[in-house]
Amino acid sequence: MVLAPPPAPAIEEAPLISNGFVYRLTAVVALLAVLTVAISIGGRWLGQRISLGGHTDDTKVFTVTVGEDTLRLAANTIRFPSERSDGSTERVDLYLTWPQMQGYNEADRLSFNDVSQSSSLIFLQFTQSTMSRDMSGRLAPIYSHLIEGDPFAGPHGLTAHRLRADAGYTNEVLLTAPRPGKPDYVVRCVLPSTPDKATSGDCQRDVHLGKDLTVLYRFSSALLGDWDHIDAAIQTFVESRLAEQPAASTGAPATDG
Repeated sequence: MVLAPPPAPAIEEAPLISNGFVYRLTAVVALLAVLTVAISIGGRWLGQRISLGGHTDDTKVFTVTVGEDTLRLAANTIRFPSERSDGSTERVDLYLTWPQMQGYNEADRLSFNDVSQSSSLIFLQFTQSTMSRDMSGRLAPIYSHLIEGDPFAGPHGLTAHRLRADAGYTNEVLLTAPRPGKPDYVVRCVLPSTPDKATSGDCQRDVHLGKDLTVLYRFSSALLGDWDHIDAAIQTFVESRLAEQPAASTGAPATDG
């Protein structure tokens, strides 16, 4: 008798792709999608930050106290990111467009980013006064003793004075102008040999404003034609941002910049 062969064992068929693999693959794809979105958003944010180069067009107002004076300053007028905060500080640095007297904005970004186009900026530094006299007040007691030679005609109606070589003001000249009823205007400048060699900080002057605030400001010699308007505009800008207005004005009268 021929015996029938035993039945073949059943073959268990497994799926080509396991459920576990599908789950892991789905998770990886989802993670990659999240990373792609994050990189896209982060890249745009980082790109904007890099393109701003430390500037900001944010007009949020910070309350900053320097010595005895408290000022309310928009973020886009404050030059350094580390100084954009509320509270007390020894100094705060600003930059403004001339003649608008505005901080950083998209329309004027080239003035802030391109050195060759920065001559339209005015740079300011606020500190507590360490001297009893500002630059105009130092003309007679200090600068007059550092001048050598005869005065000569300076640019834009200003009178130029050479400073002694040992006075520490290398290549600088003192420019002055009388102002009826007020101390003489005084500014120190490094005058370029030709107008195209002017920089954004050829000239500097300091004034006392508020209760005990020294405002040192620098500007291009290319703007010397507006010296009186710049001085008045800076006084107006600062005094309008003081938390407490000074009892009496000590500088030039407010005029449009």
